[in-house]
Amino acid sequence: MDLDAYVAEHGGEWRRLEELTGRSRLDADEVDELVALYQRATTQLSVLRSRHPDPALLGQLSQMVLRARARLTGRPRPSWSALGRFVTAGFPGAVYRAWPWWCGVATAFTLLSFFLIGYVAGNPDTASALIGEQAAAELVESGFAGYYTEFAAPTFAFHLWTHNAWLAAQCLAAGVLIVPVLYLLWQNALNIGVVGGVMVAYGRADVFFGLITPHGLLELTGVFVAAGVGLRTGWAWIAPPPDLSRGQAVARAGREGVLVAVGLVGLFAVAAGIEAFVTPAPVPVPLRVAVGAAVWLAFGAYVVVLGRRATHVPPVRGGPGT
Repeated sequence: MDLDAYVAEHGGEWRRLEELTGRSRLDADEVDELVALYQRATTQLSVLRSRHPDPALLGQLSQMVLRARARLTGRPRPSWSALGRFVTAGFPGAVYRAWPWWCGVATAFTLLSFFLIGYVAGNPDTASALIGEQAAAELVESGFAGYYTEFAAPTFAFHLWTHNAWLAAQCLAAGVLIVPVLYLLWQNALNIGVVGGVMVAYGRADVFFGLITPHGLLELTGVFVAAGVGLRTGWAWIAPPPDLSRGQAVARAGREGVLVAVGLVGLFAVAAGIEAFVTPAPVPVPLRVAVGAAVWLAFGAYVVVLGRRATHVPPVRGGPGT
């Protein structure tokens, strides 16, 4: 094939195709012309690939064809209906289907945390060895409570939001390896156990639980969900269902993980808002705890009601054979 002659023969069509693709509006005749030119350009691109694979020309013509295809098929736009389906079915359904995993994580984490709090509170030397006697005294006097008022509330909320979202992303991404998720959970349980144990040992249990409970209920639930879904992905690799290959099982669990990851971004935004604005608010502790508990219970109801509905879809009647 004489490449120069081929380009000279069809170059006018390609220029016309590019011109029509770039226009903001086309009438009916121009749309028909665009379709015809696109179809011819696709054929010409195939011919060039098989007979004269010139990288520069192939790249230029491929981009032209892709732009024309996008113009003909339309660019995807955000859909409110798709967002609604995600909020009312996708996310709560994914969380609901994984409930045995994240409830198991929540139970084990809670038991371990309270065990560590009790152990550290009953063995003050342990806290001194872990964080130092002076650091423990500063934590009790002002460090723990001061943490919630050290920065401006909006800045603090943004920091908490990104930190927790990153922690959840690590749990979901590393779930297939299992061990990193268990390590992250251990780190957080140890931190709660040591800090809580020190506060209890110094008679400040009311301060500790009064500050950590309002936001901790929702925040830790988000961490449990991320860890549980991540571990389920790892288990899909170890023991896939009989009807799926190992790769198919991991892919299915991974798709659920993506839904959960996106949804947890919103959950952690709410938790960060509570921690930054409600936890340090100068109001009675029972009121702060009530706000946090109400939001937490609302999330639980959201997952149970909408998640169950999304998971247990009633059979469609009136189809073939009914």
